[in-house]
Amino acid sequence: MNTSTLAVAFLVMLAVGGVVYALLYPTLSGEKRAEKRRKEFAGPTAMRAVDREAQIRAKRGQVAQSLKDIENRENARNKITLETRIAQAGLSWTRQKYYVISAITALLTGLLLWAASASAILGAVGLFIGGFGLPAWFLKRAKAKRLKKFGIEFPNALDVIVRGIKAGLPVNDCLRIIASEATEPVRGEFRQIIEAQALGLPLAEAAVKLYERMPCAEANFFGIVIAIQQKTGGNLSETLANLSRVLRERRKMRDKIQAVSMEAKASAAIIGALPPTVAVLVWLTTPKYIELLWLTQAGKFALVAGAVWMLIGVLVMRKMINFEI
Repeated sequence: MNTSTLAVAFLVMLAVGGVVYALLYPTLSGEKRAEKRRKEFAGPTAMRAVDREAQIRAKRGQVAQSLKDIENRENARNKITLETRIAQAGLSWTRQKYYVISAITALLTGLLLWAASASAILGAVGLFIGGFGLPAWFLKRAKAKRLKKFGIEFPNALDVIVRGIKAGLPVNDCLRIIASEATEPVRGEFRQIIEAQALGLPLAEAAVKLYERMPCAEANFFGIVIAIQQKTGGNLSETLANLSRVLRERRKMRDKIQAVSMEAKASAAIIGALPPTVAVLVWLTTPKYIELLWLTQAGKFALVAGAVWMLIGVLVMRKMINFEI
């Protein structure tokens, strides 16, 4: 056997050995076992990450659905009935009683204007104002006063719920404490929530219905928080504590704006009161001089035009100095 044949055999054996080594090295060195362990370890982690993403998406969907349901309910409440307006004002009137009071108010206002002016037109205007304007204005004013009292007391009620939950009390027991010890109108509204739960209504729906009786931001926030917490879970005491803090900050901002705008309101009141005050003083000093305003046709026209312009000015000033928060 010559040297070239030995060299070729050696090279063939070397090549075969290299191929075998390349194929068996991962098994011999443990790389396959390490890769298998890495896959086994990373598999559950990836599955857990996917599960967390799915849970987050599901929770976001639940929150969005809750907000959509609440928005639909609010849109359905745009047409407020007379009974609802009376309840929002905190009155126990019936529809018939409201109509009777409106008729009496219309009759008295019409008679007063007719007796003061001896004009049938002004008497008819008085009937319209007394029948449709004054009762609606009274309900609106009573509702605004009741909402203001509710907004002042409501953060304290939320603090009671937060402290009760942190102390280990159930939410229903905290609501009963508010329904028995808080001041009106918060006490009566939470009593209605307790009564609604006693009839089988869930807490989320009972809290959302609070906004129907008290159409303010505080009640709306409370209903949204309870509805979302019932569906998605979470720390209710922390959420309500944050809501209470936000409501108190809103109240502080509202009071600060009211204090800053008092100078403008006082100026507007003085400007609006000047024309009638001057008219009364002129009538007391020289009545014959100012009687031309309601005795002559030109005077009546000037009086009506001046009243219209005064009303426009008062409404413009009111719009300028009123701030909504």
